[in-house]
Amino acid sequence: MSLPDLPPTFKPTAPPVTDWWWQLLDADGQVVAASEERFPNRGDAESWLGEEWRTLAETGAVAAQLFERDTPVGPRIDLHD
Repeated sequence: MSLPDLPPTFKPTAPPVTDWWWQLLDADGQVVAASEERFPNRGDAESWLGEEWRTLAETGAVAAQLFERDTPVGPRIDLHD
């Protein structure tokens, strides 16, 4: 005997997909680090960079490259005033 499927309101939700992230670069374009933050969409990733760029620049990063999974997206962004 098998039980019926759970109604949608009781099914566990899937964890959010967090495929967007930033790679931080030095003045020569070499990778300094990858951000530990992961984001569910491009807008959230770009908002985070807008809030954190000064802190990232203080660690030695001069630019950031956005990635979706393993693919670079858009141009690199300079981290300066």
